[in-house]
Formats: sequence, C-alpha cells, structure tokens
Amino acid sequence: MDSSDGDAKPVTAERNGDVSFWWRARGSFPPRRPSLPGPTSADVCIVGAGFTGLWTAYYLKRAEPSLRVVVLEAAFAGFGASGRNGGWLTSALPGSRDRYARHPAGRAGVLDLQRQLQQTIGEVARVCHAEDIDADLVQGGELAVATTPAQDERLKAELAADREWGLSEEDVRYLSAAELAARVRVAGGMGALYSPHCARIQPAKLVTGLAEAAERAGAEIYEATPVTRILPRRAGPGLDGAASGARACTVFGDVTAQFVLRATEGFTSRLPGQRRELLPMNSSMIVTEPLDDETWQQIGWNGRETIGDSAHVYMYAQRTSDDRIAIGGRGIPYRFGSGVDHRGVTQPAAVSTLAQVLRDLFPPAAHYRIDHAWCGVLGVPRDWCATVTADPASGLGWAGGYTGHGVAAANLAARTLADLVAGRSTERTVLPWVGHRARRWEPEPLRWVGVHSLYALYRAADHAEAGGSARTSPLARVGDRISGIP
Repeated sequence: MDSSDGDAKPVTAERNGDVSFWWRARGSFPPRRPSLPGPTSADVCIVGAGFTGLWTAYYLKRAEPSLRVVVLEAAFAGFGASGRNGGWLTSALPGSRDRYARHPAGRAGVLDLQRQLQQTIGEVARVCHAEDIDADLVQGGELAVATTPAQDERLKAELAADREWGLSEEDVRYLSAAELAARVRVAGGMGALYSPHCARIQPAKLVTGLAEAAERAGAEIYEATPVTRILPRRAGPGLDGAASGARACTVFGDVTAQFVLRATEGFTSRLPGQRRELLPMNSSMIVTEPLDDETWQQIGWNGRETIGDSAHVYMYAQRTSDDRIAIGGRGIPYRFGSGVDHRGVTQPAAVSTLAQVLRDLFPPAAHYRIDHAWCGVLGVPRDWCATVTADPASGLGWAGGYTGHGVAAANLAARTLADLVAGRSTERTVLPWVGHRARRWEPEPLRWVGVHSLYALYRAADHAEAGGSARTSPLARVGDRISGIP
C-alpha cells in the first residue's frame, strides 16, 4: 500500500530503520569483515554481497575450488534487499511471460524458466540443509488473496492465463472463500490463488548463512569497500605493463579479474553510467509484536503460507517463526534522482498506512504494537524483466532486475552466471533471460513524474474498485501503459 493514503490513522513503530527487523531478530549484526587490503587480482570479482553475489561466489567455488573469487561489498553482506525483503522464496516469474517469449526459445523457454524457478525452492532448501543454515524455511506455499470483486476477477483471469501457459492444478489452483478461510481468515477474503511453489524464510538468517558458506568454500568477502567504477577488459597490457583484465575500482585499490560481475540490484544507480539502468523502487515493511495463541486461533495461518493481496498497490505478508505478522508494501515508491534510504528508515506515513492494512485484513491483530518498521529498494528494469549476462570479450557480467521476486530468482541467476563464466553450456544458459536487455529509464524529472503518476493511478484504481465493481478500473490500465507492463 502507498503511504499517501490519508485515511490511515497515525501509528508509530517502536523502532524505525536500523536496516531491518530481520537483523534485530538475529540478536545482533554479524562481526564486520575487513575491507579490501589493497590492489589485487582474482579470477572473478563480484560487486555486491547480497543473494546474487553470494550465491554466485558459492557456486563458482563449489564447481572450481582453485578459482580465486573476491566479493566486494559497500556496507556489509546482506545490507541491501537481501536482508530487508518480505521473506518470500517464491517461484514467481521476475517479468512478463510475453516479453520473455520473444526470445528465440519462445514459449518453451518461458516454461523452462518457470520450471527451473519452481525447482529452485528445493535447491535453496538443499543448500540450507547441506550447509547447516537455519533460515526458518517453511514451504507452506503462496496465497494471492482477493478482497474485492474486481480483485477476484483478476485472480480468475490470471488462473486462466496460467492454464493457457501450461501450469497445472498442482502448480496453481483457485480457492473459494471457504477454502481460503480454512487456511487463514482474511477479512473480506472472497477467494485466492494457491501455489505450493513458495517458502517462507528469514532473510537475514539466510544471507548470513550463505555468506559463511561461501567463505567456507574459499570465497573472499571484503566489506566496507564501495566500488566506485567498473571497467571492461582492455585489448592488451597497457604501457605500464598492468594486467588487461576487467577492473572493479575502489578507494583501497583496484581488483583486476577475468570477470567482474555486477550484483548490485537496487543500488546499481550509484555506479557511474548506471543511473538509468535499474530504477530503485522503494518498499516498506512493518512487523508486530508476537501474537498470543488466542489471536492465532482466530486468524489461523497454521500452514505459514506467504500472503499477498490482488490490489494494484499490493501488500505482502508472512507469519514469522516467533509468531509475529510482517507485512509490507510501497512507501514513497521512488526518490528523485534514483535516491536510496538511509539504513532502512521509512516514512511515518508508510508505517500508518501499513498498520491500517494490517487492521483491515487481520482485525484480531489490530491492537498489537508495531515493533519495527523499515524500508529498502529493489531493482526494476524499464521492461520489468530480469537479466543474466556475462560477456567474455569485455570481462563484464551482471544479473538482477528481479522486480521484487529476487529471493529465489537470485539463486537461479547465480547458478546461470557461474555457468556462463565457466563457459559451460547447460539448461540454464539458454533460458530467455540470458542476454536480455531493456532500454534505459527516462531522465529526470520524467522518471520521478512517471513513477509517482503510476502509483497515484493505482491508488485511485484501488479506491474505485473498493466500491464493489467487478471490473478492473480503467485507471489501472492507464497506469499499466505508463509502466510498460503488457
């Protein structure tokens, strides 16, 4: 939901920012790793120690232990979206099926990408077991809930499209209001789509365990080491005799490598020349204090499914391992000039709006205290489709643009990057997001005006649909055209 909803009652959180609740729930931040000690060389240098960068380092070292893999992180491992997200390990496609189908692999390639994302849930669970990572992982599935007739009609249309694309009853099915209530009692719930291909996780626990697993495999992680520039490979040795690899430049010296891989997602705009590549979309979250047993008996939610609604300005939620409700949505959707937050501090209005969403959907939880609020940014390409690329000629590669579906997608993208870097031809290297390119975002102020106009239209559409119309508001269709969503 958007923070501009004037109907929300003022609500404050006990804590705002401090990166995220997930880090606080661990008990403490992990000990800081050292910064890069000076100029060095590596086989592979990875910029960004979030899920994409850490999974890539892990798989590279597991496949070829002799490689020297260096990971550079501006803050600490998991500082960005990887340690702040809603905790959905979902197989949802990070982009448009129709756009991916324009790839030479066509519809078959899209279905293969979907299948591999579904299998990624099990792959993450396998690594967690093998590496003794306790990420509070529970594969309870995913519920997309309708609370208005228009939302319900959109769910049914989405199901019809899923069937047309070959998804079976085992992949996704419609639940009636009674079937939904048997799982979780959402106020006004008219129906839902249920998919088993999703798990709840605790993001900070997963990213911490993954960083430690990558280090055990032999990867080197340097924190508090901002990369100021990424340069492609030169044609040959320079006049100074320096190596001709690609370079990641830092204040502590350059890392020269055969490949430099960018895994910076929503923070990509901070790199020179990259300000318009990925738009840093803002998302906010709140979490309640723990709910008592009597309240949970009223709500249900014993399956620990992840829950989202079907509004245009949507929410996403989970029941945490210690029986809180964590719920998120859009705060200020975009900051002028591709700005990002300061250590997760979110706007008071966003806290109030999300608290109202909580009260509306789960009335038995209305009187519980909001313990923590925070925000972060996710990376959005202009066509809303993720990409995985590695170019041997320049020595540069990158992955990202997951549009909020990155917890599982980052794992598959990382395995794909590892294959591309190694020159292996696999079922992953022919997926339709490999080599995909989107046009750049518009310059300011068009970028700011466009995004804020988009969400103003979506808010207005949600308000109109709340009146009971069974048809999607035309305002939302105008918003879709502005966004570029087909």
